[in-house]
Amino acid sequence: MTRLAVFDCDGTLVDGQADVCQAMGEAFAMADMEAPDMNEVRRIVGLSLPVAIRRLVADVEDQAVSELVANYKQAFFARREAGRLNEPLYDGILPLLHRLHDDGWQLAVATGKSDRGLFACLEGHGIREMFVSLQTADRHPSKPHPAMLEAALFEAGASPSEAVMIGDTTFDIHMARDANVKAIGVAWGYHTPAELTEAGAAAVAKDAAHLGEIL
Repeated sequence: MTRLAVFDCDGTLVDGQADVCQAMGEAFAMADMEAPDMNEVRRIVGLSLPVAIRRLVADVEDQAVSELVANYKQAFFARREAGRLNEPLYDGILPLLHRLHDDGWQLAVATGKSDRGLFACLEGHGIREMFVSLQTADRHPSKPHPAMLEAALFEAGASPSEAVMIGDTTFDIHMARDANVKAIGVAWGYHTPAELTEAGAAAVAKDAAHLGEIL
């Protein structure tokens, strides 16, 4: 029987909170706009960038959103090129991934990151080759649309009943529900355990070891 574990990236596999917030602040500064509240920025991590920024600035024209998107990409890339980007794996994630892989699980990622951002992140940790499917915002509608999760199922040759979606936001949980896939939340990301449970998570892991037990 196929077993597929699909992970979100930011807030689930890696902690990129500081870089996201700083790049977003720089993006708004480049546009001579007041930076949003960083708590609000954290709340939209996981959405595709244009959708996320539109939530932060609902009352501006599309051209301004496009400018902020371009600014954010520029700021984030500059941080990476300068060696200032810090996206550490959460404690216990690396051994968990190895254990799942050794136990015969197929692994995948479904993320609001770009292809370039995801590939660089996974390659930097030496884990890109562990994943049979990498789905990003470059090729799909934003979460919670189920397209990227459905693509991961297709590439892994798994049915919804053979898969689980693991993420830290309600966007992940709703995406899983729309794809008829079991959803497991993680407590160390950007939305609270209560929010994840209310959204439909079958369980919420308190740490990586607990996630392994649930799986």
